[in-house]
Amino acid sequence: MVDMRYSTEFTLYPYTKQAAPSDRQPVVIIGAGPIGLALALDLGQKGTPVLVLDDHEGPGQGSKAICFSKRTLDIAHRLGAAAPMVDKGVVWQVGKVFHGQDKLFEFNLLPEEGHRNPAFINLQQPLFEKYLHDAVVAAQSGGAPIKIRGRNRVTAITDQGAFVTLDVQTPDGSYQLEADYLVACDGARSPSRDMLGLSFDGRVFEDNFLIADVRMKADFPTERWFWFQPPFEGAGQSALLHKQPDDIWRIDFQLGWEIDRAHELDPARIRARVDAMLSSQTGTIPDYELAWTSIYTFQCRRMQDFRAGRVFFAGDAAHQVSPFGARGANSGLQDAENLAWRLDLVCKGIAAPDLLDHYCTEREFAADENILNSSRATDFMTPKTDVSRQFRDAVLHLAERHAFARPFVNSGRLSVPCIYDGFTGFGPDALNGPAVTRPGAACQDAPVADGFLLDHVRAGFNLLVLGDGVAEPVTAAGVTAHIAHIPTPTPALAARYLGDHRRAVYLIRPDQHVIARWSDFDANSIANALRATIRQEAAHGADA
Repeated sequence: MVDMRYSTEFTLYPYTKQAAPSDRQPVVIIGAGPIGLALALDLGQKGTPVLVLDDHEGPGQGSKAICFSKRTLDIAHRLGAAAPMVDKGVVWQVGKVFHGQDKLFEFNLLPEEGHRNPAFINLQQPLFEKYLHDAVVAAQSGGAPIKIRGRNRVTAITDQGAFVTLDVQTPDGSYQLEADYLVACDGARSPSRDMLGLSFDGRVFEDNFLIADVRMKADFPTERWFWFQPPFEGAGQSALLHKQPDDIWRIDFQLGWEIDRAHELDPARIRARVDAMLSSQTGTIPDYELAWTSIYTFQCRRMQDFRAGRVFFAGDAAHQVSPFGARGANSGLQDAENLAWRLDLVCKGIAAPDLLDHYCTEREFAADENILNSSRATDFMTPKTDVSRQFRDAVLHLAERHAFARPFVNSGRLSVPCIYDGFTGFGPDALNGPAVTRPGAACQDAPVADGFLLDHVRAGFNLLVLGDGVAEPVTAAGVTAHIAHIPTPTPALAARYLGDHRRAVYLIRPDQHVIARWSDFDANSIANALRATIRQEAAHGADA
């Protein structure tokens, strides 16, 4: 039997009795959460067959991750899943930081115009997964080779060297299958990681936080409100308020380390905290219901290596950060898109397997960057020594009156895409244009005459030609970079990609990261940069 460990919000991939696959699978993914579904959708749309195994039939109940960043929405748009997410989600870009009753400052995460997607939406994770699954179903109807099997639990993984063997348990018995590559997207408690005896090292912060998802009608603005030393009883050192769809409000309270979890999850005790918070902010206590509650502990950990032979790890299975900063699911989606194009090229025999190693190089760096930011935020929010508390309080007092101190206030540095400065496979930068679109950076969207730029940056490798330049597709190392020509850039596009230049040529990876850029079309240089990306070497030297 395959026991259900939790109740599901939706039944998306119900169990059906099926025979074991007779052929070796190119890619098998364990876990149909947001990372596994995004990876499967990306691979399937590229034409690489993929099988997803999950031990349930849909996402678990509870909002869990709720903050999805602009970069995540850009990825979801490329995959055909973003529109319902943005339609349903609560759009926000303004945050306010309070110290006690006093507002210290506010910030705007996307002050400039000319973006399709907002800085963030708040959307419950089960809905995010549902919309990804809807896109999978649409892709399947168009012929994408994606299969999902619910209530198929992997119980053993054996790397045979040339392939991976999986033992799978179902309600009707067990079977075995083979895969060229396996990707574990099975969460922070990853059974796959445990089966392979791999470590998950890092810090567990000595503090607990209570999540209370409250359904109510309220006049709070659609903003992120964060309090240091909140003025309401029972909130601890910090509290957070966020709006979600369907009149749900996420409230986080800091509880401290030595707590009685069962006592703190008593609905009457939770209500006392919520009542104090609402009465402090509104002068009254509106009618509300507790939709979901949970207690979590901050953890910042990662695997030493995101690859073990033919098994790869992505999302929380590979790395874990504290929720403040929204760096968990958002960084996991970037894992998925980084790995998808590499697996696609290797499975099709276009690139050597060594290309997959650089998934680890780039995403391990990104994980370290996220863990550093998350750890700093946690240390600032929950000081554990008198000296660190004095520093934190001094910064808060200064920030109310002096702008120079505000960058030191850390209530969770919010998720931004990693930039792979100096990494192998990027460059040259023969344009010296705007820094936001330098080699290694993710493409910035911008308005164009018929919509938005990223609609023109399609599947595969792209040559983005801006201005009056002339170019043609370039083929090297088995791949072709196709032309996306914007002859008359809008002011916003020019500001993000041209700077002081009249024209530019950008070479862009399938995951929409800039490989290299030039002031004019140069077929030989572009071919060299393509070879360097596929072979993961420096982008210079003679043609090969």
